[in-house]
Amino acid sequence: MSKLVVFSLLGGDLNKGFPVVMAQLWHHNQLFKITGSLPAAPQLSELYQRWQLLYKAVHQRLGNHQRIKVHSQDITNISVNDFDEICQQLQRSINVWLKFESFQNIERQVRTLLNQDDEIRVIIETNIVSLHRLPWHLWNFFEDYPKAELALSNHEYASPQVLQKSHTGKVKILAILGNRVGIDIDKDGSLLRGLTDAQTTLLVEPTRKELDETLWNQDWDILFFAGHSASHTDGENGEIYINQTESLTITQLKNALKTAITRGLKLAIFNSCDGIGLARNFADLNIPQMIVMREPVPDLVAQEFLKNFLVAFAGGKPLYLAMREARERLQGLENDFPCASWLPVICQNPTTVPTTWQELRDNFDNTTFVMGTVSTRSKSSTSKSKLWTVLFSTFLVAISTLGLRYLGVFEKIELQTFDQMLRLRPQEDQDSKVIVVEITEKDIQSRQETTVGLKSISDSTLAKLLNKLQKYQPRVLGLDIYRDFVDPPNKSKPIQLSSELSKDNVVVVCKSRDSKYDTQGVKPPKEVTVERQGFTDAIQDPDGIVRRQILAMPQEPSSSCETPFSLSFQLAARYLFSENIQSHLDEDYVKFGSKEFKRLKPERSGAYQEGVDLGGFQILVNYRNAYSDYQRVSLEDVLSNKVNPDLLKDRVVLIGVTASTVSDMWSTPYSAAQQNYQAIPGVFIQAQMVSQILSAVLNNRPILWVLPFWGDILCISGWCVVGSFFVWCVRSLSEKGCAIFATVVILYGVCAIALFTQGLWIPFIPSAFAVVTSGVAVLFIQDRQDSITRQSLVE
Repeated sequence: MSKLVVFSLLGGDLNKGFPVVMAQLWHHNQLFKITGSLPAAPQLSELYQRWQLLYKAVHQRLGNHQRIKVHSQDITNISVNDFDEICQQLQRSINVWLKFESFQNIERQVRTLLNQDDEIRVIIETNIVSLHRLPWHLWNFFEDYPKAELALSNHEYASPQVLQKSHTGKVKILAILGNRVGIDIDKDGSLLRGLTDAQTTLLVEPTRKELDETLWNQDWDILFFAGHSASHTDGENGEIYINQTESLTITQLKNALKTAITRGLKLAIFNSCDGIGLARNFADLNIPQMIVMREPVPDLVAQEFLKNFLVAFAGGKPLYLAMREARERLQGLENDFPCASWLPVICQNPTTVPTTWQELRDNFDNTTFVMGTVSTRSKSSTSKSKLWTVLFSTFLVAISTLGLRYLGVFEKIELQTFDQMLRLRPQEDQDSKVIVVEITEKDIQSRQETTVGLKSISDSTLAKLLNKLQKYQPRVLGLDIYRDFVDPPNKSKPIQLSSELSKDNVVVVCKSRDSKYDTQGVKPPKEVTVERQGFTDAIQDPDGIVRRQILAMPQEPSSSCETPFSLSFQLAARYLFSENIQSHLDEDYVKFGSKEFKRLKPERSGAYQEGVDLGGFQILVNYRNAYSDYQRVSLEDVLSNKVNPDLLKDRVVLIGVTASTVSDMWSTPYSAAQQNYQAIPGVFIQAQMVSQILSAVLNNRPILWVLPFWGDILCISGWCVVGSFFVWCVRSLSEKGCAIFATVVILYGVCAIALFTQGLWIPFIPSAFAVVTSGVAVLFIQDRQDSITRQSLVE
């Protein structure tokens, strides 16, 4: 019974080191995972490059016929002793590197689970070409375990899909004898033809068409190639020379080779030079296993290896033991062919179990997770089991996400993300329907008049302002200044405030009494009837930002502010009434004509889930880009006749204080976007609130709204399923990561577009959390189930 150990080198290279090295070992129906790290070892890369140059130079000097055309090197004066020294340096450097304490911890734990007589398959999993080229068999570990053999793998792989095929009782071998110029490959063909229980088809220097058709038209167990080959782009790609005029890459044979693998191709042997590039390309097609030569290989070495491997493998030995025996027997040739035993290496798909000669002969397929040793019904059952597991995990993630949102865990970051999306909207034009008359610090300081209470300007100045504004024929005037005290009578003044406040188009403010938060409130001027009053109670979220407005709410019986409507509602309703648009207030919505504003539900609504007061008729404020989007004039400008009359005619005119000495500054979603955090005066908040109603009704500007509770459930659960599905559909770890990232990006785009065009606030943060969490859950489930399946196959 063989044991499998996979060492995965993640997130680095020889120059930077590997911060994560993971060892996975299957032992007694259990999967053990051990992690560590490896330090940077740039000298290894340099040593190997020097070894590579000397290796080729030595073989050129010895006159060995190699199955690749070796060009002259810069090194001309080289001895075998020099080469032996570099070989020893390389071996020492590899073992010193692997004795790093963090990696030693991995090795010690692995050794406790192994016995010396165990048959052990050791897979080095990495995408780095230079690591594939390293002679890992020099690691002292292999000295201590005589039945252990090495294989290489990429990080990305998938189980090959294998079809059932007919039994012939013979191992079907397709042997390609390619370009033979300068080398002897006839011996390879003779060795293959000499196998008694194999059916060998020889293609001698075939054309591309002949080779392609042969791969398509028949089932093959083993693909063999002998001839010239090479790796390019530092080992990333390889090619074989099939005749004296044509060479092919694996990509050029991709469709034919994929079909051959689907129809049962288990093993590819490239008994030719420099096969690392070929192995990397072939691995992308998910072939179960390959045997290649790391470097240029002399004819005699290639022939001896093939002979010894076939004798051992066809004689009944497992693939890895046959490989180790054939490789080690090459050491006897190293007087004439230095480092001959370094050349052969297995490249393994970790999802498959190595085939045996007997299985190939009987056409018995136990190599993959997909077919394995189970029937089609078992395969279907396993797939269904995995699917139900994934669906169940997705359900748990969705429920957990909804529970966390219900508890208010996402509230703060949801609000911040909402603000960010608002700020991403294109710049909007000014709303010409609303204009602000601001009382600035300069206005206050320049008018030193006797007042009662904490007032910004005197009654007489305010009366003059209102009288002047009325001459410009505004449609409605909103006074966003508390006037709960009256200055001493002054009959000498020709304009009295009481007469100006009694005009039908003037709306004044008051503040509601609240037994919990404000036991006093602010009463309105006594001259103004309740129909022309509006409260200005502001609602701040826990982070201090105003995102909601109250259109209406019942007042406490003892409140001096009796109006049930807000200032913004009163101003908008009066403006629209002159447009023959009536308002209608219902329990769940308010209508202006056909335009409907839905309230935030009192219990929970959108991101507001825990500890937020949603009482009264609240809606979200659809801010324009900044408070500078509203036209404004100063008190001094109006009283000095510096204002264009057309600017005020038929407008909503809001009067308020913008002086910094008056505590009426509020934060909006745009405050944090300013270079210096910028709160804005309350009168501009009122302007935003009035403007959003008028623009929605008259200009079809989007109204901000949220999904109902059941809509939130469907949205979050739906994206959870989407995230799981995308991760389920791709195989490699990098593709799964990209799938999760792409899903979150798409989700953000959907949320932004919905907000920009329809005003719909989709729950991005909980949905994104569900996507990532469900994706990671599926990844772990697949990894665990693949590990269990692989373990059962090993057993």
